[in-house]
Amino acid sequence: MNTIENNIIIITGASSGIGEETERLFVKNSAKVVLCSRQLVIY
Repeated sequence: MNTIENNIIIITGASSGIGEETERLFVKNSAKVVLCSRQLVIY
């Protein structure tokens, strides 16, 4: 079975809605996540 653990995932539109919930799911399952959005700035 494939898992997302330790994979790098890029999510666009991550400031709300489906993008935000998807990001939470991936982080909960130990994926490395890069977030991109017009409204979101991560330092």
